[in-house]
Amino acid sequence: MAAVYWLIAFVVLLGIEAATMALTTIWFAGGALVAFLLALFGINIQVQLALFVIVSFLLLFFTRPFALKYVNRNTVRTNMDSLIGKSARVTVEINNAKEQGAAVLNGQEWTARALEENRIYPEGVMVKVKEIRGVKLIVSETQEEL
Repeated sequence: MAAVYWLIAFVVLLGIEAATMALTTIWFAGGALVAFLLALFGINIQVQLALFVIVSFLLLFFTRPFALKYVNRNTVRTNMDSLIGKSARVTVEINNAKEQGAAVLNGQEWTARALEENRIYPEGVMVKVKEIRGVKLIVSETQEEL
């Protein structure tokens, strides 16, 4: 009877993987397949469970980096990721203490904050985008200002 449960687990895990294509459950489907085969040969449930866990994690650790490298190689950076490292012009003084600041980047105005808490950037200077937190640019000095 255990073989039926392992087969159901295998099919469900493959179904989830097919629906999401996120490389999250395929490793456990491999473990369920091994446990299914062990159940067919009458191996006890403790060994089935142990090998399910061992095989699943071995597949996860040894094949996931390889799979991610080739499956996701055409991943396009999002617009947000492409903004990091670009220069922006300050349109409203950036002052974290006053919780104010804005900068224009690629023709769009963003709320902006300084990476360094005590740093103030006056209107008109160029800053470099270091990261994006929510809808705010986190900026620092550009190389020309250093």
